[in-house]
Amino acid sequence: MNRLEALTAITSLVSDEFVVSTAGAATTQWHALHPSDGQLQVKTLGLCSSIGLGVALGQPDRKVIVLDGDGALWMNLSSLGTIGWKQPKNLIHICMDNGMYESSGGTPTASSARLQFSDIARAAGIASSVAVSTPDEFAESVRHALLTDGPHFIWCQIQSVKATPPPFPLDEIENKYHFIRYVERTTGKTILRTSAPHSYEHALRKP
Repeated sequence: MNRLEALTAITSLVSDEFVVSTAGAATTQWHALHPSDGQLQVKTLGLCSSIGLGVALGQPDRKVIVLDGDGALWMNLSSLGTIGWKQPKNLIHICMDNGMYESSGGTPTASSARLQFSDIARAAGIASSVAVSTPDEFAESVRHALLTDGPHFIWCQIQSVKATPPPFPLDEIENKYHFIRYVERTTGKTILRTSAPHSYEHALRKP
C-alpha cells in the first residue's frame, strides 16, 4: 500500500482527535482527506513525536494521533524512550515508513535495511507496538488504539508513489494559532492567557 491508501483507510475512524503531523506528504495528504483545525504541522523534521507527546501530556482527556515518518523518527529516536517512560494513555504514534527521505530526493533511511521500528518501540517500553503493511491491518490497528489505553505505536510500512498532493493551506504561524484555538474551543481550556507583551506590540507597529 502507499501512503494515500493507508490514510484513506483510517479517515472515517478519526473525528475530533488532535493530529500532529510531520513535515512532508503525510501532512498535505491527511489535510486533503480530513481537513481540520485540529491538525498541527511540525515543520522541523524529527520533532513530531516529541511535540505530539507534549500535546498528549497536556491534554490527557483527548486522543492524540502522531503522523510520523521513518526519516523523522530516526532523527529523534530517543522520543520513543520518553514515550515509554511517560506512558501517555491517549497517544497513538504512527510511523509511516517508505524507507527513504522522500521529500529531499529519496535518500534511503535506516529502515530500508534491517531496522524494525516496532521492535525498538516495544523495547523502549511501548507494549502496544505493531507492524502493519495493508490498509485493512492499518485500519484495524488504529481502531484498536482509539478504543483502548496506550501508548500505542503503529509501524505502517508503505511504498513510495510519486504524487503531488494539494499544498497545506496555512503557514506555520497561522496553523499554530488555528490549532491552539481548536484545542481551547473543543476542550474548554484556556491556553493563551495573556496578550502579546508591550515590546512585541510596539515592534508590530508601522513606523
